[in-house]
Amino acid sequence: MNKNKDITTFDEHLDQQYGKKGTLTRIKFEQRFEVFKLGVILEELRKKKKLTQDQLAKRCKTTKNYIFRIENGSSDIRLSTLSRIVNQGFGGKLKLSVEIDKKIVDFDL
Repeated sequence: MNKNKDITTFDEHLDQQYGKKGTLTRIKFEQRFEVFKLGVILEELRKKKKLTQDQLAKRCKTTKNYIFRIENGSSDIRLSTLSRIVNQGFGGKLKLSVEIDKKIVDFDL
């Protein structure tokens, strides 16, 4: 806990706004935040490639509106769609790491 009662840490703020870690409200917040982060990453990659949302959508055989929703965190993205965006849209390769019990398994998609 902070000695200065007027200042809270970011973790304390999250606890106050969304509940302690592990609570349903906090889990939902963290899941939405992950979706938001992915959207920001995809938007940054698109801009680095100097692509418009429309150009990226055409490369991936999806709609500009869907790309917009993904980038703004307002739409969940299927793994197959993410793979298509990375592979066809950006010419890259999607890699996925899963950590369970401190063991990491990597997958190429």
